[in-house]
Amino acid sequence: MQVAVVTFDGFNELDSFIASALINRCRKDGLEAFITTPTPVVTSMNGVEVTGQRPMEFVTEADVVLIGSGVKAREVVADDRLISRLRLDPSRQLIGAQCSGALVLARLGLLNSMPACTDKKSRPFVEACDVTVLDAPFHAEGNIATAGGCLSSQYLATWVITRTLGEAAAVEVLDYVAPVGENEETVERALRAVGAGEAAAVR
Repeated sequence: MQVAVVTFDGFNELDSFIASALINRCRKDGLEAFITTPTPVVTSMNGVEVTGQRPMEFVTEADVVLIGSGVKAREVVADDRLISRLRLDPSRQLIGAQCSGALVLARLGLLNSMPACTDKKSRPFVEACDVTVLDAPFHAEGNIATAGGCLSSQYLATWVITRTLGEAAAVEVLDYVAPVGENEETVERALRAVGAGEAAAVR
């Protein structure tokens, strides 16, 4: 199973790297994430240059697509040519968005009447798309999920791992990366956030 972590120019490192790093701890079980970019090289909001592992067109074949956030999210959704490259299908793909990535899902018409999670700065722009924003770190309905706040990227990763490999696989990953002495707390918090934020999961 392949995961496209969509990473635009101006991206937030925490979104793309935390999600991909956690998911890639499941490579032995056949789940692998790839930084997926619209151009060969993208530059983060803090000037870090990253070479994409897969081109944007990879999203059409990926089993899971996660849309990261960044300081240029509004430019992204205003770019018709760029948006047209995101051909997603929630009937066969798990699709998630981090923070301002919710704007991309709204632009693609994937949220419909579904509420979403996003960060404080992106909230007014997401609400301007007639999307109800929740005061929560994670929300999912069926095969669509959104997360709000940079460190909630761990919840998106937990959701992906749980939905594809099962809860035990997610627990193993979370327990390994948790701060020493906070393993049980970290695992329980992530599972609670995903469980409380998921409605009508049908996959």
